[in-house]
Amino acid sequence: MKINKLLLSASFALCAAFMANAQEAAEETEYVFQPHWYIQGQVGMQETLGETSFGRLSSFNAQIGAGYRFNPVLGARLVFNGLNSKGSITIDGKRSDWKWNYIAPTADVTVDLTNLIGGFNPERLVSAGVFAGIGANIAWKNDEANTVNNALKGSLYGDLAENARPDVLRYIWSGTKTRFVTQFGAFVDFNLTSNLKLGLELQANVLPDGYNSKKAGNADWYFNGLVGVKYSFGTTFTKNKRKASRAGMDNNETNVVERIVEVPVEKIVEKVVYKEVPAPLSRDVFFKISKCVITKDEMYKVAEVARYMKQHPDTKVTVTGYADKGTGNLKINLRLSKQRADAVVNALIKDYGIAADRIIAKSMGEEEEQPYSTPAQNRVAICIVE
Repeated sequence: MKINKLLLSASFALCAAFMANAQEAAEETEYVFQPHWYIQGQVGMQETLGETSFGRLSSFNAQIGAGYRFNPVLGARLVFNGLNSKGSITIDGKRSDWKWNYIAPTADVTVDLTNLIGGFNPERLVSAGVFAGIGANIAWKNDEANTVNNALKGSLYGDLAENARPDVLRYIWSGTKTRFVTQFGAFVDFNLTSNLKLGLELQANVLPDGYNSKKAGNADWYFNGLVGVKYSFGTTFTKNKRKASRAGMDNNETNVVERIVEVPVEKIVEKVVYKEVPAPLSRDVFFKISKCVITKDEMYKVAEVARYMKQHPDTKVTVTGYADKGTGNLKINLRLSKQRADAVVNALIKDYGIAADRIIAKSMGEEEEQPYSTPAQNRVAICIVE
C-alpha cells in the first residue's frame, strides 16, 4: 500500500510538471504598423461604355498617384488618371468611331480588407482591398467627334441648308469640358519587399450623360484595368517579440497545490499557496521625427500599459525615452528623449489615473545608446511594467 501511494504521488508530480511546461509562455512576433506615405504608377487599358460590342472602344490608360496609410486598414490617396476615351455610333449599317483626351484627378478613401478581416501582417504575400472617391474629368480635343457629327449631318440632312441641319451627336462639345466623376473599385497587391508592391487595380467611373457627345438619357461609364508598382517611404512596420499569455490562466489566478506527505501514523494534507507573479509587460510608443506628441495610432499602447498596471496594483513602470542619433545633435536629442518620456508619463497620470509614485521616467544618457538598429524605431519611449 505504501509503495502504491508513493507511485501515485510520483505520477501526480510528473503530470503537474508536464502541464506547467505546456503552459509556459511561447515567444511570438507582434507587428506594429507605422503610418507612411507612398507613390504609385500604373498602366493599362480602358473600355468606354457605348452602343457597340465590348472591346471595340478600348484604349490605353495610365495613372499616377500619392497616398497616406493612417493605420493597417484605412488610407487616402490622390490619383491622376488619363489618356483618351472612345465613342462610336452606327447609322444605316455604317459605324463611325472617335476618341478624345482627358485627365481625371480623384481623391479616394482606401480600405485594406485583408487586414480588416485577418489582422495586420505585413509579411503576407498578397493583400486586397477596395476604394471609392470623387473628382473631376477634364476632357479636350474632341475634334474627331465634331468631324463625324458634321459628316452625318451632311449625309442625313443634305436637303436642308447647312445652318439648319440638326446635330446627330446631340451632346456634341468642343474645347475643354469639365465634368464631375465618381470612382470606385478594387485592388490586389503582391508584396515584393516591405516597401515595394506590385499591384492590380480595377476601376469603374461614372459621369453625367454627354461625355461621349451622345444623348443616352443615362449616365456614361468607363472602366479601367491597371497594373503597376507602389513604393512606400520610410519604415512601414516594426517587429516586437513578446510572451504569449499562459493558456487557461488569468494573471490574478492563484495556484493551489496539494502535497501528500507519507508518515507512519496518519496522512497529512499540506496546502501550499503560490502567488502568481505577473510577467513583465513591454510596449514601445513610437514618435514622428523631431516630435514628442503621442499620435492617436500609438496612444492605445499607453492605454494597454495603464490597464495592465490597474490589474496588477503592485507593479511599477519604467518609461525610457530615446531619440534617433542620426538626426540633430546630442543636446537636442537629450532634450527630445526626455520630452518623449515625459509625454508618456503625463498621459499615464492625467489620462489614465496612474499614481506618479508608480512611474519611473528615464531618458537616453549617451549618444550611442540606441535600442534598435533602424533610425525610425529609435524615436521611441519604451515602457516596461514589472
